Amino acid sequence: MSPQTNPTAPTPTVSAATSPLGEQPHLKRALQSRHIQLIAIGGAIGTGLFMGSGKTISVAGPSVYVVHLAPALPEWSLPVIALVVILILIGLNLPTVRAFGETEFWFAMVKIVAVVALIIAGLALILLGYESEHGRASFAHLWADGGFFSTGFMGFVAAFQIATFAFVGIELVGTTAAETQDPDRNLPKAVNSIPVRILLFYIGSLVVLMSVMPWTSYDADNSPFIQVFDAAGLPAAAAIVNLVVLTSAMSSANSGIYSTSRMVYGLATEQDAPSLFARLSRRNVPQNALFLTGVVLLSSVAMLAFGLGESTGFAIVTTVSSLCFMFVWSMILVSYIVYRKRRPQEHAVSKFRMPFSRVMPWVVLAFFVFLLWAFTGDADTRVGLVATPVWFALLGIGYLGLRRTSAHRRARDEHRAVAARERELAERWRQGTDR
Repeated sequence: MSPQTNPTAPTPTVSAATSPLGEQPHLKRALQSRHIQLIAIGGAIGTGLFMGSGKTISVAGPSVYVVHLAPALPEWSLPVIALVVILILIGLNLPTVRAFGETEFWFAMVKIVAVVALIIAGLALILLGYESEHGRASFAHLWADGGFFSTGFMGFVAAFQIATFAFVGIELVGTTAAETQDPDRNLPKAVNSIPVRILLFYIGSLVVLMSVMPWTSYDADNSPFIQVFDAAGLPAAAAIVNLVVLTSAMSSANSGIYSTSRMVYGLATEQDAPSLFARLSRRNVPQNALFLTGVVLLSSVAMLAFGLGESTGFAIVTTVSSLCFMFVWSMILVSYIVYRKRRPQEHAVSKFRMPFSRVMPWVVLAFFVFLLWAFTGDADTRVGLVATPVWFALLGIGYLGLRRTSAHRRARDEHRAVAARERELAERWRQGTDR
C-alpha cells in the first residue's frame, strides 16, 4: 500500500529517494493550522447547504435536519462566466500551496459569517414572533404542516442525495497531510472538530430556516437563505447572501481543484497515471495535474448549454458528484481495512485511530449501499445514477491502456513484492504479539 492510500498514518512527502521517477522536488509543507481548520470548515459547509438545502427541505420537510442562482442573466453569459471562474481558480492554485490555503481560508470565513448571521437573525425573528406573508416565525413549524415526516418516509430518503453531496469535501483534510505543518497535531484537531461544526452549521441553520418559515414555503430552485431574508424584508441582506452562494460554489470548486490535482499527482508518482502529471513546478506545485483538472472542469460549461432548470441540473450534477465521492470514500475504507491487515504493527502505534475500527468501515460501506437505493427514488437522481458509469468506463479504458506500459508492469511487480514483504512482517508481528 502506498503512502497516498494510508488513511491513518501521516502521509510522507514524495521525495527523490522514494519516487519511482528519480530526482524531483517534493510537495512543500506550507499549510498552517489556521489553514487546515478553515479548510475543514469549508469542506463541511459547501454548496449543498447554501443552494441544495432548498431542495432537501422541499422534498423532505422538517425531517431533513436529521439527514443532514437567484439573478437573471442572459443564457450566453453563463458559459463565459463559468470559463472565467475556472481560469481564475487555476490561477490561484498555480503559485504555491500556501496561495490555495489563503484563498480557501477566506472563502471559508465568508461562509462561516453568513451561516452565523443567518442563525442569529433567524433566532431573533423566531423569538420576536415575526409575522411575514408565510405566517408567524415559530419552532412549531418543525412539527406542524404535516408533521415531522410530512412527506413520508420516501421523502425523507430522497433528501439523502443532496445531504450526501453536502459533505463532499470533508476528506480534503486528509488530502492536505503531505503539505501540512505538524500533521500529527493539526490533522486530528481539524478532524475531531468536524462533528461539532456539522451540528452548528447544518443542523442549526436548517432548524432556524424551517422555524422562520414553514417548510412548504421554500422553493427548490432558490437558496433558502435568500428566501428567508426576502421574507424578513431585508432585500439587501438577500443580495449579500447571493454573493455568499457564489463564494461557496467557488470555494467548492477551489477545494476540488486542489484535491483532484493532488490525487492525480499521487497516482502518477505510483505509476497509476501518466508520469507527465507527477512533475512539479519550480514552486513545488503539480501544475500539469492542475491543468488536467481545469480541462475536466470545462465539462461544466458544456452542461450549461442544456438549459436545465436550476433544481434539475443541480440534482443531476450533484448525484454524479456524490456517487463519485462515495466511490472515493469506499476506496479509503477498503484501503483502511487492508492497512489494518497488512500493517498491524503500524496501526498498533498509530496516534489517531478510527473509533470502532473493526466494524465501522463495514457499517459505512453498508450505508453507501442504502444510499445507492435511495438515489433510485427520484427521476433526477436516477439520471445521474445512470450517467455515472460512463465516467468509470472512460477511466477503465484509460487504465487498461496504462497497464500495458513497461513502467506500470514494473510498478505492479514492485507492489507485489512489497505486499508480500508486508504480509510476512505482519505475520511475524502477530506471532510475536501472541507470545
